Amino acid sequence: MPVPTTTLEQQFGALSTDDRPIAEKTAPAFVTPTKNPGSTRSNQDSVGSDDDTCASESFPAAPTPESLAGGSKSDSGASLVAKTDHKLMEERGELAPEPLLVENPHRFVIFPIKDNDLWEMYKKAEASFWTAEEIDLGSDMADWVKLSDNERHFISHILAFFAASDGIVNENLAQNFMTELQSPEGRCFYGFQIAVENIHSETYSLLIDTYIKDSEEKLRLLHAIDTVPCVRKKARWALQWCDSGMASFAERCVAFCVVEGIFFSGSFCAIFWLKKRGLMPGLAFSNELISRDEGLHCDFACMLYNKLVNKLAPERIVEIVTNAVDIEKEFVSDALPVELIGMNSKLMQQYIEFCADRLLVALGAPKHYQTPNPFEWMEMISLQGKTNFFEKRVGEYAKSGVGGASEDNHCFSMDEDF
Repeated sequence: MPVPTTTLEQQFGALSTDDRPIAEKTAPAFVTPTKNPGSTRSNQDSVGSDDDTCASESFPAAPTPESLAGGSKSDSGASLVAKTDHKLMEERGELAPEPLLVENPHRFVIFPIKDNDLWEMYKKAEASFWTAEEIDLGSDMADWVKLSDNERHFISHILAFFAASDGIVNENLAQNFMTELQSPEGRCFYGFQIAVENIHSETYSLLIDTYIKDSEEKLRLLHAIDTVPCVRKKARWALQWCDSGMASFAERCVAFCVVEGIFFSGSFCAIFWLKKRGLMPGLAFSNELISRDEGLHCDFACMLYNKLVNKLAPERIVEIVTNAVDIEKEFVSDALPVELIGMNSKLMQQYIEFCADRLLVALGAPKHYQTPNPFEWMEMISLQGKTNFFEKRVGEYAKSGVGGASEDNHCFSMDEDF
């Protein structure tokens, strides 16, 4: 018997009037955008008022903290009220057993390596390890005071989103993926990713603590999930995919590919653009390190998804991805517009579409937008690590010997050149 197909919107009920902080809610919320005219779905239900922004409607005046506090009741989102079709098929036993999720009695011992590709990703992550103490913010404050109010507002709210998002990723890893996945190699990666996400969160919190001197504003940014509407909207989209009882592992795997591959893309790009202007070297360097890490995390998630037996239909992947793209477009054009730092909002939306197409291909789905990369300089980011190593660590630095062949590492030879 064919299984009825429902859209994302049909799986989530009417807008809730529950305006409690996220931490107090018993179920995550799902949010879809309405302001973006380029949406591929017709969603007429408003999920937020015009107050659900992180910037003022007119430029160049920066928004006031009062305009950002709280949020309309309609912004509280839609409650997750229905299991997805793929989850129902999973529960009814209509899907084949998923080898990576079937209990593995040998999961407590790493060797012998079974999933070499997952192990190699873990070793790449291990080789790229860094700590927040390596970020030199000594020169940033001189640039910070020279920035316009709009530029400072933009940077502070980007950091607020990042500080919150890493915690959401870790919530999902610790509560769900680490226990569901039975591959020791995959668990090694997830365990290391949790540590790395903690470093990211520490770094963003450190940046906020360094740049923002007003104690109330600092506290508001550090609790942005509950205090900043545009951050809250993206956070709630991610949080609803943390509910393992409502969506299948495959769907949740795709969703967190989206979080790290799309929700971070516009913000990373904006900070790299500031680097092109020669501003905020400490912020720029931390962005290099963190964007490299998140790229690896996204690649791992795509690799893991492609190893699953019960993959999603391409149309379902496109639906999840495009829904997130609409939210991210709204974020960079309406909620926290990149015009605040002099970027072209239309080109940024195209860049998000480009990133989405690249992610779709990595997940085995067809391109949806067919959009070329409007920022050619982003392709050059990985080629710019020409810093004098003894003056400053480059973002591409990796620890010596990690990930190499163990036989070569431990073999003494008299024939080596010195």
